[in-house]
Amino acid sequence: MSLPLTQTTGRRKEAVARVRFRPGTGTITINSRAFDNYFTSATHRQMVMEPLRLIDAQQTYDIDATIEGGGMAGQAGALRLGISRSLLEIDEAVRPALKKAGLLTRDSRKKETKKYGLKKARKAPQYSKR
Repeated sequence: MSLPLTQTTGRRKEAVARVRFRPGTGTITINSRAFDNYFTSATHRQMVMEPLRLIDAQQTYDIDATIEGGGMAGQAGALRLGISRSLLEIDEAVRPALKKAGLLTRDSRKKETKKYGLKKARKAPQYSKR
């Protein structure tokens, strides 16, 4: 296996994706599994492919990714950010297109922590006056 062109990291919620790009035919491997096998939802697959489709590079690179933590939506978002950062590292000319689509911004929203005395972050136990 050849050395990767780039190696970047993408994060979303609790998910972390390490993405490696190699010249190839467009094969995507995630945690040693096929792309369609890992992301069974068409929405998640479309979300991940958005940066590649935007600059028309679906069949240009082989992508090897390692994803840890979070759920499927968070992992898809983390992989999308990692792919966008790799594309930017390879060719700086794609920056305006990726930036306009909002693919270079890390989504920093996380789950709010639970507070003591409450059932969840904001849900309180039922109040009884008498």
